[in-house]
Amino acid sequence: MTGGVVCLLSKTASYYSGTSNMAPKDPLLGTLKLCVQNLSNGELVSDTNPHLASCCQLLELVLRKGLQQPVLSLVHRDYWQCFEQLTHHDACGRLSALSLIVDQTRVCRKLLSAQGRGRYLLRLALIRKALPQLITHLLHTPRVLEWYSPEMSILRNEEFVEPFMSLLLVLSHMEFKLDMKNCSFLDESWLLPVCETYEVVPCREVGMVLRYLSGRVFVLNLMPGSQAHVDKFISPGDIIDEINGASLRNSKNGQAGVILSRLKGCPLSIGVLRWRAQDGTVYRPLIKLLQALRMEDPTLQLGPATSQQSATTNQKNSPSQCLKEGRIVYIVQFLGKANIGMYGGKEVLQHAIPQVLQKNQPSKEVLLDMKETHLSCTERNSKSKLFEHHYPEISCVGRFGQTDYKIFAFCTADSPEHPQSTGFCCVALRASTIKECEEIVCRIGEEQLRTLYTSNS
Repeated sequence: MTGGVVCLLSKTASYYSGTSNMAPKDPLLGTLKLCVQNLSNGELVSDTNPHLASCCQLLELVLRKGLQQPVLSLVHRDYWQCFEQLTHHDACGRLSALSLIVDQTRVCRKLLSAQGRGRYLLRLALIRKALPQLITHLLHTPRVLEWYSPEMSILRNEEFVEPFMSLLLVLSHMEFKLDMKNCSFLDESWLLPVCETYEVVPCREVGMVLRYLSGRVFVLNLMPGSQAHVDKFISPGDIIDEINGASLRNSKNGQAGVILSRLKGCPLSIGVLRWRAQDGTVYRPLIKLLQALRMEDPTLQLGPATSQQSATTNQKNSPSQCLKEGRIVYIVQFLGKANIGMYGGKEVLQHAIPQVLQKNQPSKEVLLDMKETHLSCTERNSKSKLFEHHYPEISCVGRFGQTDYKIFAFCTADSPEHPQSTGFCCVALRASTIKECEEIVCRIGEEQLRTLYTSNS
């Protein structure tokens, strides 16, 4: 961290040491180090920590980098399969602590894919401070370690594995308090929904109209006068995740009804996943599913936010997000851009952002759309496109921390003022809130890393 700029990503010459006789640093480890520093503020790390998802995704990228796929196999190998091979017993013949973590992950019924199991295992290992031991065991299991490319993998590079293990040791000294029951979306995303428990007193009918879609049980409506309608706890659009501890992940049509019928007249504990995220916006992995529900039933009216979410939403004077083709698009202010010369590393942001602001360019309300491979920016009123950049073109991204903490910027190898130049350009924007500013910066950094390292793996 330099000056007032919190920078999350840079893949330019700043990754290399100042002297030519020193080995280059891995950008992935550099970014992971920054995320670990942001996590280590002396407080308990919970699911609400804004840096947790980024840190977990970076750990995942390290474990996937250089992982080779088996020849003539239809099964895609992921890092979960590596950990699954590490089951062993201690000197007394009992399952070791590491094996218990692997076994607990294997039997979790809410996980359907290797990706979900790998993510669950990483979260469980963080809670139990066992991540260094897991990786050490992997490093000392040659038949598994050979799955990694010696040319590409951090785990098989002597220069990189030591600093990686040091970061894991730092993580093992932190206190993580994570909700392991809230894992039904790990197959799709590191972002977790709001998970709450609905306690229902014994009654004849709870009164929920349910719809099964993609293995999930959605609440479509509440019957007037029913227990659910009176309690006002659950809303249309929410998901029934479990009933009295029985998981409904990947459930078939009618399965929830069968369980509810069997428990008629008994107290119920219903695990609910909210369709709204913590900040009051739509939980991103649910956008397409909710659209599909509305196509089937145009009368569907999504339920109101919980009181806490409503309070958060009401704090905003104007909408800061909107939907476009099933994606969340941010409404931000475009502050301008400026050519910053031949260097686009993270160190220049502390000078580049003031350089843009000093030009006093007229600000514009724009839509910042972060797609799968690139981001684009269009004027909100005229719909004219201001710029479009693929993530690998972005050399660094960060937020401004000197006067306005809602300002963020990124550098790209694109200079509109000098079209023939190969120099860098800094683009500055202002978000509606500090939290949203940090969220946008993290998303750009995550997408850039994903596109960069997925293509190289």
